[in-house]
Amino acid sequence: MGIVFPSAVFPQLKTDRLVLRELVTADSGQLLVIRSNEAINRFIGRSNDQTMEAINQFIEARKQDRLEGKGVYWAIQLKNTPGVIGTICCWNFDYDAATAEIGYELLPSYQGKGLMGEAIKKVIAFGFNNMMLKTITAWPMPQNEPSVKLLERSGFTYSETIDGQLVYKLNHTGLVV
Repeated sequence: MGIVFPSAVFPQLKTDRLVLRELVTADSGQLLVIRSNEAINRFIGRSNDQTMEAINQFIEARKQDRLEGKGVYWAIQLKNTPGVIGTICCWNFDYDAATAEIGYELLPSYQGKGLMGEAIKKVIAFGFNNMMLKTITAWPMPQNEPSVKLLERSGFTYSETIDGQLVYKLNHTGLVV
């Protein structure tokens, strides 16, 4: 059985402290803050020079990706608190191998509080239990030690280094909650 992709209804996910929901145009101001943050971008290789027009195009492109089976991109929001504090996604799907890549970013003021660990756990469970993925990969930069530690705490193991980026993998071994 191949990947089951959620294209009809966006898969909103909840943890104890977070709501992972669809990114919408109303998030563009906060997303601009996130995507132009130097501390985040230094580990992604993204320019800090972002425009509102580019952010709105990005939001629309992520909606289209989901509809076309290319990716699922969640806004991370604290429960009962408006505004986006980060994002997390599954993308780079290999339908034949039933694999996807996970990516994430979180405003520095929210880092170190276990929030991304909650989000990753929920996305992993969704990927394995609902999308029927066999493997989830992540490609952190070697210098991004907090991200590497987060992946390892989440069960990922180092696989290899490709073009200067680490490759971490998590294989589905049964029901994930």
